[in-house]
Amino acid sequence: MTRIDAKFAALKAEGKKAFVAYVMAGDPDYDASLELVRGLPGAGVDIIELGLPFTDPMADGPTIQLAGQRALEAGMTLERTLQFVRDFRAGDNTTPIVLMGYYNPIYNRGVDKFLVDAKEAGIDGLIVVDLPPEEDEELCIPAQKAGLNFIRLATPTTDDNRLPKVLQNTSGFVYYVSITGITGAAAAQATDVAPEVARIKAASDLPVIVGFGIRTPETSQSIASVADGCVVGSAIVAAQAEGKPVAEVLAFVKSLADGAHRA
Repeated sequence: MTRIDAKFAALKAEGKKAFVAYVMAGDPDYDASLELVRGLPGAGVDIIELGLPFTDPMADGPTIQLAGQRALEAGMTLERTLQFVRDFRAGDNTTPIVLMGYYNPIYNRGVDKFLVDAKEAGIDGLIVVDLPPEEDEELCIPAQKAGLNFIRLATPTTDDNRLPKVLQNTSGFVYYVSITGITGAAAAQATDVAPEVARIKAASDLPVIVGFGIRTPETSQSIASVADGCVVGSAIVAAQAEGKPVAEVLAFVKSLADGAHRA
């Protein structure tokens, strides 16, 4: 059982929904980013989704693209991201961490070496948005064998023919993208999301977490009420980009987490 599996089991026992926060590792710099991430569990974050900076983040909107650029300019690399996780784990050995990014940096490092290093650093799961299920032998299956969850995205365009393929080797949870397009775009609507979550849950026993288009405590609550939890990324990253103090960003995160936990 991974930390992710244990977290969902604990939340289920408490009758609570999950709140997942996305932040870009190393944005705006290593120390400020680490201070923020260390504060997330205390702000009510159940699972941390950590962005791996990459030069061509095709699924991300401008807010997260710029965060990745700032992190890269500050010297963030895959190696430093792994060290970032180690530094976080020095004070927190229970909060699950999902590394979200693209395949190129992992491929360049070498899959086997990356998986050993990721596991040792304390990463619990991977979301690699540019590897479709047809490429499962490339990273997904080796990751599962190494004890890491491999989390897949389902979208409004994932039809009933495609869904079984998407779910086939997924573990940890299913990430449902509430809108078509890039991160930080339109607002998510619970009325649109609810039937899609039900469709996925009819085909899988995994928790379904909904992301994209969630910016307020009210939306966090409404989306979590029709799923097993929600993810907020762009709104948190944007608050950082405005130069707000870490304490202020964490207070905003807490309001979002409280919304999800009220669901």
